Amino acid sequence: MPQASAATDPSPPSTKPLPKVAPGASLNASPNASPNASPKRGGRRLQVRLSGIHGKGVFAVAPIARGEIVIEYTGEVITWKEALRRHPHDPANPDHTFYFHVDDKHVIDGKHTGNSAKWINHACAANCEAEEVDGRIFVKALRAIKPGEELNYDYGLVLDGRHTPKVKKQFECRCGSKRCRGTMLAPKR
Repeated sequence: MPQASAATDPSPPSTKPLPKVAPGASLNASPNASPNASPKRGGRRLQVRLSGIHGKGVFAVAPIARGEIVIEYTGEVITWKEALRRHPHDPANPDHTFYFHVDDKHVIDGKHTGNSAKWINHACAANCEAEEVDGRIFVKALRAIKPGEELNYDYGLVLDGRHTPKVKKQFECRCGSKRCRGTMLAPKR
């Protein structure tokens, strides 16, 4: 499936201002990045390494202020239909993907062309949140983050059907927070 780029996207340019970006955050890494996006600036602020939560994680190398955009979640923007066709990325671990929900029609697949944002782990008491701006996903600090701290956000996965013990176990949370729900699933409303 061809990807839209800023040069070929027929939609009108956005009138929404882009969020404030922390030095070192990548805005132009996305294949459909806005032509008015700020260029990549500054030095290295993040590091991917082994995590105590799960597998790999993303850690701050420098202080990050509350409210700063830390990184953009990049990858190939695909339809949900294509995402379902590709699923699972790993048949041995079918519930693990690098998909990020954008809207009812689109998802970002960070597996092959994504950046280090794909390694940010879930935590119930998260220090970051993800926000969508014009089809792009930015990870923003909810509080000041010190060097050496692992970045995380609440995945809040939405699943149709009952959240049985078996389903909750499939999406088990390992954050260790005092407020841990025990699952990466969003609470049922």
